[in-house]
Amino acid sequence: MTEPIPPITLPPADNPQLEGEWLQKQLLIWLNTEFIPEPVNSTIAQRAAQIFIRQRMEGENDLGSLVIAIVTEMQAFDFSKSFYGEFAIANAVSDLLLDSLGIDRCCGQ
Repeated sequence: MTEPIPPITLPPADNPQLEGEWLQKQLLIWLNTEFIPEPVNSTIAQRAAQIFIRQRMEGENDLGSLVIAIVTEMQAFDFSKSFYGEFAIANAVSDLLLDSLGIDRCCGQ
């Protein structure tokens, strides 16, 4: 029988604004390197970081809940000038956070 994947909890946010600035910068780098750089990438990274900051300020530390919040709120974003969508953005945020925590995201580990 397979075991469920345990939840990943981020450390409590000491400085959500600083975390958000880091996330915005890293997400923009990711967006610009995955496909061709697009002007809208900056706006996407800024919006995702705003959602992240607000969630962290409200005390959210569960990575899964942060991803769901980003997917949900980014649905209102106009992705018509982008290669990306809300799921790609939320997954990228998750990957960036896991990398920053030193958690291997390969193969379910």
